[in-house]
Amino acid sequence: MVQISEVKESGSRESRTAAHTHINGLGLDEYGAAKKVDGGFVGQAEAREACGVIVDLIKYRKMSGKAILLAGGPGTGKTALALAVSQELGPKVPFCPIVGSELFSAEVKKTEALMENFRRAIGLRIKEIKEVYEGEVTELTPEESENPLGGYGKTISHVIVGLKSAKGTKQLRLDPSIYEAIQKERVSVGDVIYIEANTGGIKRVGRSDAYATEFDLEAEEYVPLPKGDVHKKKEIVQDVTLHDLDMANSKPQGGQDVLSMMGQLLKPRKTEITDKLRQEVNKVVSKYISQGIAELVPGVLFIDEVNMLDIECFTYLNRALESKIAPIVILASNRGKTTVRGTDDVKAPHGIPPDLVDRLLIVRTLPYNKEEIQTIISKRAKIEGLNINEQALDRVATIGSEKSLRYGLQLLTPAGILASTSGRTEILPEDIDECLDLFLDGKRSTKILEQSESYL
Repeated sequence: MVQISEVKESGSRESRTAAHTHINGLGLDEYGAAKKVDGGFVGQAEAREACGVIVDLIKYRKMSGKAILLAGGPGTGKTALALAVSQELGPKVPFCPIVGSELFSAEVKKTEALMENFRRAIGLRIKEIKEVYEGEVTELTPEESENPLGGYGKTISHVIVGLKSAKGTKQLRLDPSIYEAIQKERVSVGDVIYIEANTGGIKRVGRSDAYATEFDLEAEEYVPLPKGDVHKKKEIVQDVTLHDLDMANSKPQGGQDVLSMMGQLLKPRKTEITDKLRQEVNKVVSKYISQGIAELVPGVLFIDEVNMLDIECFTYLNRALESKIAPIVILASNRGKTTVRGTDDVKAPHGIPPDLVDRLLIVRTLPYNKEEIQTIISKRAKIEGLNINEQALDRVATIGSEKSLRYGLQLLTPAGILASTSGRTEILPEDIDECLDLFLDGKRSTKILEQSESYL
């Protein structure tokens, strides 16, 4: 017997909280001005307003091929700003986040990995008007004939399918290959399906609601009888990225023989996509755009720790930004003037060569003051479902301003565990002090290392 049990509602959060779970937007008003505390953000008003302008530019398609740099110290909200930008843009705009060190691989050269991510961040919205037959199946009769190859078996010569819609009925005579698709979709009389006229593709939408019963538990999804005629024109919208198109065209289409099928099962090494193939894909895309079949959706490529890229990557990035089809690139760096990776003596701001810095719109993030840190810690404690009293909150805020915000935030969960071990639901200052003794911060760790010879 199938076991069914009711799910009891619980006030506690069961889902895992990540570093930026609390971020849900830039927190701007209708005039683009930053609210003091909103969208999971506290402070950073100028940076949020600048990102708000960038979001508007992206929405109006006036930012393609340009780059932004988020510059500031560790823990000042650079990654949070990039995530907020992606949430403001919505799910339809591609957002591809990577870290500078991700590009270095033994299988694929770094410039190829960079170009792959560039293409992932460019979307293509394809609108197709397809001729379809849509309706409820009233008849499904496969018609058999003698096997032309001889023998006792019979083959299916064609399939008769009856479809009914709100405006009428139609009887279709279909190819035997479509019968295989009908069997795969497990279509039966009473199901609502649609058949593409050009490709012969079949999709089962659900069971007709005329067959719905009075039972509470139903295994089927019931759908209403389709409106209009059985034969109609339907607009179908698909969202893909240019990388999806590259991958689809780079893989050889396997046949039905044993060797082809074995080749598909065995996982090959990751291969590079050639520039020639990408140019061919771009030609087809340009043709679709000019015909009005598709529209380009430039997304966002976010590269965190951009100082980890070397001089070759930066040169390639310069060239990629100048190409006709390019996304918006957001870079983030917490370095000051430092040596550009891959060179011996070239020192540049943020570890980025001066010619690329010249192309960037730079958004600065500032360190938080104690009051802002206290608000952030309070919001974070609420997200994690922790109850912290005022004195303990003030204590963590002081630690955050003296040492680092990240260290202060990381003390919250251990302090909650210590409080529950002591039989309390509220975090007190003594829990915070105990955590300070148990866990060192970066500054204290460095001081101990300086005083000792080699180890902690």
